[in-house]
Amino acid sequence: MNKRILTLGAASLLAFNVAAESDDPFLWLEDVEGEKALAWVNQQNERSLKELKAVPGYNALVDNALDILNDKARIPYASRVGDHLYNFWKDEANPRGIYRRTTEAEYLKDSPKWETVLDIDALGKAEGVNWVFKGMDCQYPKNVRCLVSLSRGGADAVEVREFDLSTLKFIPASEQGFFLAEAKSSVSWIDENTVFVGTEFAEGSSWTDSGYPRVVKVWQRGTPLAKAKPVYEGNKASVAASGFVMWDDKTPLALVSEAETFYEASYRAWVDGKLIDLPLPKDAEIKGYFQGEVFIELKSELKVGETTFPQGAIVATKADALVAGKPDFRLFVKGDERSSISQVAFTRQAVLVNWLEDVKSKLVRYQKDANGNWTAQNIDFPSNGSISVVDSARDRDDLFVTYTSFLEPSTLYRVDAGSLKRDKLKAMPEQFDASRFEAKQFFATSKDGTQVPYFAVMAKDIKLDGKNPTLLYGYGGFEVSLRPTYSATTGKNWLEQGGVYVLANIRGGGEYGPRWHQAALKQNRHKAYEDFEAIAEDLIKRKITSPKHLGIQGGSNGGLLMGAAFTRRPDLYNAVICQVPLLDMKRFNKLLAGASWMGEYGNPDVPAEWEYIKTFSPYHNLKKDTRYPKVFFTTSTRDDRVHPGHARKMVAKMEDMGIEVLYFENMEGGHAGAADNKQTAELNSLAYAYLLKQLKP
Repeated sequence: MNKRILTLGAASLLAFNVAAESDDPFLWLEDVEGEKALAWVNQQNERSLKELKAVPGYNALVDNALDILNDKARIPYASRVGDHLYNFWKDEANPRGIYRRTTEAEYLKDSPKWETVLDIDALGKAEGVNWVFKGMDCQYPKNVRCLVSLSRGGADAVEVREFDLSTLKFIPASEQGFFLAEAKSSVSWIDENTVFVGTEFAEGSSWTDSGYPRVVKVWQRGTPLAKAKPVYEGNKASVAASGFVMWDDKTPLALVSEAETFYEASYRAWVDGKLIDLPLPKDAEIKGYFQGEVFIELKSELKVGETTFPQGAIVATKADALVAGKPDFRLFVKGDERSSISQVAFTRQAVLVNWLEDVKSKLVRYQKDANGNWTAQNIDFPSNGSISVVDSARDRDDLFVTYTSFLEPSTLYRVDAGSLKRDKLKAMPEQFDASRFEAKQFFATSKDGTQVPYFAVMAKDIKLDGKNPTLLYGYGGFEVSLRPTYSATTGKNWLEQGGVYVLANIRGGGEYGPRWHQAALKQNRHKAYEDFEAIAEDLIKRKITSPKHLGIQGGSNGGLLMGAAFTRRPDLYNAVICQVPLLDMKRFNKLLAGASWMGEYGNPDVPAEWEYIKTFSPYHNLKKDTRYPKVFFTTSTRDDRVHPGHARKMVAKMEDMGIEVLYFENMEGGHAGAADNKQTAELNSLAYAYLLKQLKP
């Protein structure tokens, strides 16, 4: 299973033992849809909305955000499936979105003609369900039958239905279509009549402690799910087990993996109905299958005989040799102290590596010459922004690439396979006056001497008097890199309101590869928080801002960062936006997908590990006699990844201590916090209204 999918990602919404936690007076708030808990939520929402919607200019903020989100001039990013390009689109007429397609010839036009494939709003209306589209996976290489994932209200749990791209209709189970009831299932095509499946099976519990599948079966079309053939059963304590197929042009390689922890997995090849263990490091990550070779990213140093492959490198081995148990590892590429690998993509004849060099992108194409040696060619893009390969295909070599920066709207290019010349296809309009601002990269010195990069976007004529309202955003976990990107909403509703926007690249993220991430794991978690504090102090030292005018924001793992930030150093901030957060680190592993993140934070049930976890558990570090900034917490009732009980209990505890706080819980939206553009606009505008109220001079 893709680790990125699991990042702060069981069907049960209530997972607690009251007797075991009787010292927690707010445990009742973990009852997600309990009458008492929802009454408390509604009371909190009413009070917070009344206060924040009264902030002068709130309605204008909402209008700005909605205009941006619904702007028909935005880029319709598309992915290639067979002979068409497919795009998912939301606007005011389609709040839940339409999945649509067009030909490449049409797509290259300024105003392509689109064919609607699936209308989510119409589907929801017809079925009386607030469906949220979670993706469509089509069977390669025929690309006719697809598996559509639909979520109720944006939760991670989905209903899976089979869809026919030739008729644009669902195939009911009565006509031998694949169908899975709502669950956090794993399903992947083997061929047009067979899938790997992990879900709730009739024989009993099929889930790991993290709430993901641990049993993998092969399911043949036209047979009941109960008759699916067992292939593999993982440990209940593991994160997940799944089966999937990688393709090298037209050659499949079927694999079954067990994610034993968030960062360790074992792989097996499925050949002629039998599993063969693959001799790969458990912390390695398979990146792709190309010209008969499997490409693997190393998260730690690998020694093979007299050869040592460095941490963060990508190595390759022939698939046949790997399946035979005798991999012939060869170095493909490696980073250095200032660079890391952000993305790997494959075309018919090339491998593309998207590098990060001091958190700025560089795209390189690698091809083999006549002697079988790799040659590298840079694809020319500006050096101060972010590049993403948004579409590449195994049957062609040209590709679509986007470029953006803090002050340059996203632009979509087609890169010619022969010349590597990039042709501008589509661009987002400028939605705020970027000419007034500049983006600068600085480095702060953390407590242990580490140089930590961050970006600051501010007015060119800024007065360095310490009075500028400043928003510092951070995440710092799961090897996720925060890169320079254009946000029209931030530009319109924050920069143009006199604010400064700062992006922190603290340890725990992936900005400098695995080492940057691993430096802040478990007992070293405090390194991420020290990095964040160092950036805050550096902003103050430069007189860009001061504690009175400094606000911070983060969600999910970034919500934990926010909780740690204001409980560790309440003197540094005057505003905190804490979104869909983890906060009770004593119980995080017992709530929804929490057990899957013990590889990041540790296991609080192990006394030695709780000793360091409790030092960064915000719920346990509140102090009654401490003056805290007025924190704004947000979450979603339908978040089945990070339990809403974290935010609920934190707010209740703070109020019990007499600490002033704001809270808003959206009734749908899942871990994203919002299910459509209107909800997104309103949620973002509440945040900006709060910041303006707290931080303006």
